[in-house]
Amino acid sequence: MSNKKSILMAFFLNFFFAIFEFFGGLLSKSVAIMSDALHDAGDALSIGLSYFLERKSEKKPNADYTFGYQRYSVLGALITTIILTVGSLVVIVSSVMRLFKPLAVNYNGMIILAIIGFLVNFLGVYFTHEGDNLNKKAVNLHLLEDVLGWIVVLIGAIIIKFTKFYLIDPLMSLGVAIFILTSALKNLKEIFDLFLEKTPKGITIKQVEKIVKNIKGVKDVHHIHLWSMDGEEIYATMHIVSNSKKIKEVKITVKDVLKNNNISHTTIEMEEEGEVCHEEKCEVKKDEHHHHH
Repeated sequence: MSNKKSILMAFFLNFFFAIFEFFGGLLSKSVAIMSDALHDAGDALSIGLSYFLERKSEKKPNADYTFGYQRYSVLGALITTIILTVGSLVVIVSSVMRLFKPLAVNYNGMIILAIIGFLVNFLGVYFTHEGDNLNKKAVNLHLLEDVLGWIVVLIGAIIIKFTKFYLIDPLMSLGVAIFILTSALKNLKEIFDLFLEKTPKGITIKQVEKIVKNIKGVKDVHHIHLWSMDGEEIYATMHIVSNSKKIKEVKITVKDVLKNNNISHTTIEMEEEGEVCHEEKCEVKKDEHHHHH
């Protein structure tokens, strides 16, 4: 299933469920469930937004967006994750307040709703679980939060039914919220690394340098830049010094070798030995490496 399609499925599941849940909350007089309906509606909105941004991210590169639109997908992930972070903070605050003033809830209604809620969101998690797409991962985290939330509500409601110990309700939602917050912050870091053009995970400048220098005909390599638009594809630019008579073949070999190392686009500038490179700091001094890291 494409990234787009699975995000859309998640949207519809969440949206219709939020409406259903709101009425369920009214009937079971559970404040917890009604506030969760609101939370689900917010989720659905952010997932809908993710869908449009994911769709836009698939547009082909053009004169305005020479690298293509992949960052739109990352933008979707950013917005979804921020909503998630704020949401879990709100839940943490309200849970702590409810610890001091536990409310009586309609546990039978809660149990029925929790079972349906679990099934609906479990489907959503199933649709969005595979793949490395950051946007889809953010949506998946949203839905996983809901699945966990409902498992917790279910267990809680059953315990409350038999013990009338209403404190369990806020305690459990506190646990889920803290768990989600930590995952969201981890996601946020990944997204910011992308926006800040940090060298992508799983590869280092040193490694690329070593790989390229080992290629026949390459004398030296400098000005290596590595980045990614979407966290999946890696781009590279570099200057290569070569005295080979078959400069074109050297270039093709470098591109092929890098492609095998997960670098899908490489832009190479070829130089002859002794050629003065006009960009400052071109000859790689030993201490220059420190600036790269």
